[in-house]
Amino acid sequence: MKVYFKTFGCRTNLFDTQVMMSNLKDFTLTQKEDDADIIVVNSCTVTNGADSSVRHYINRINRLGKKIYLTGCGAFTKGESLFQEKKVAGVFGHSEKTKINELLQRNDFFELGDLESVDDTIVSEFVGKSRAFIKIQEGCDFRCSYCIIPYVRGNARSHDEELILEQIRKLAANGFGEFIFTGTNVGSYGKDRGTSLAKLLKRVSQIRGVRRVRIGSIEPMQITDEFKELLDEPWMAKHLHIALQHTSEEMLAIMHRRNKVTQDLELFDEIASHGYAIGTDFIVGHPGENEKNFQEALENLAKFPLTHIHLFTYSKRDGTPAAAMKEQVRGDVAKQRYRVIKGLIEEKNFEFRQEKKPLEVLVESKKGEKYLGYDQFYNPITIESDLDLRGNWVYVEEYEVTKEGNFAKI
Repeated sequence: MKVYFKTFGCRTNLFDTQVMMSNLKDFTLTQKEDDADIIVVNSCTVTNGADSSVRHYINRINRLGKKIYLTGCGAFTKGESLFQEKKVAGVFGHSEKTKINELLQRNDFFELGDLESVDDTIVSEFVGKSRAFIKIQEGCDFRCSYCIIPYVRGNARSHDEELILEQIRKLAANGFGEFIFTGTNVGSYGKDRGTSLAKLLKRVSQIRGVRRVRIGSIEPMQITDEFKELLDEPWMAKHLHIALQHTSEEMLAIMHRRNKVTQDLELFDEIASHGYAIGTDFIVGHPGENEKNFQEALENLAKFPLTHIHLFTYSKRDGTPAAAMKEQVRGDVAKQRYRVIKGLIEEKNFEFRQEKKPLEVLVESKKGEKYLGYDQFYNPITIESDLDLRGNWVYVEEYEVTKEGNFAKI
């Protein structure tokens, strides 16, 4: 029977899907939904909207008569109701995904497992990807007001360092050169094993074939002096994503955040001095965000050397402290604030790209007659070429910079 994986949400889910693919022995994997007999839904539950997207997808697939299994974070929040409604043949949690070959041969089961396990699967190939995602840890010890994830993935725990290194060696031997460290809270890696993210990075850099390492979102307080010593290493992607979530001190307190604006700005300036592009997460419209503290946040944000942003309009997530908070922000107000911040960071990104530094690009795909890839600063670039560039590294010195993006001919 043919199995198709539908993955919602974050890079951690992308890795978890690869883990399940690696453990699939008695079934045929397909990348075409229409060809599948079985569909495994690796779900996201970060917002109520994410739950709705998963439910709508499952309803559509049910009308096609295919067998559906549910896993991922949504298994913990909506799995029981979908199971009782007979919308899915089975539900299983994160700790059970390595048993997928056995589970897909069963019907009518609901097994969430535990929130303490750590993967030990070695993923030696990434189906349909030119970059390799490496999951280095699971769970989070933070309890931010808006976030449900610690309750569906558990507390922070690190993967075994030797297994991570073995996985990267195998992937590098299979031709992968760029590795993206992912997890629920990447910067917490090692604290439960007497090591650190910086120490892991040093060991990874010594593996033959490793050309570039990117790091998923990291908290400001997790960037240590030991980590800063690596900033000028040639294998480090010149882009860091450092989660701020807000730049008003009052809002950071309301959101139960651990970072402070003054220290954040000093950190960002220091990292930018090493030639880095810097991205962040930012939530507008969180309960308690009034015009005064939004304007304060906007003024502060303008001072940050930012080039990228994952910008979110607050979306209620049942079961979190923020869901019960008063002083909700009207949707139209939140959308307007979103547009203002989006415009600010787009202008900062344009200014950064106008410096016209040489680019080292991993070409990932082809769309029409043009190739698409990302440079070391995590900016996309469109390339025209008569050569087949997919999966190749390209050094680009001459290119056009517009507000829409970077463009080159080779």
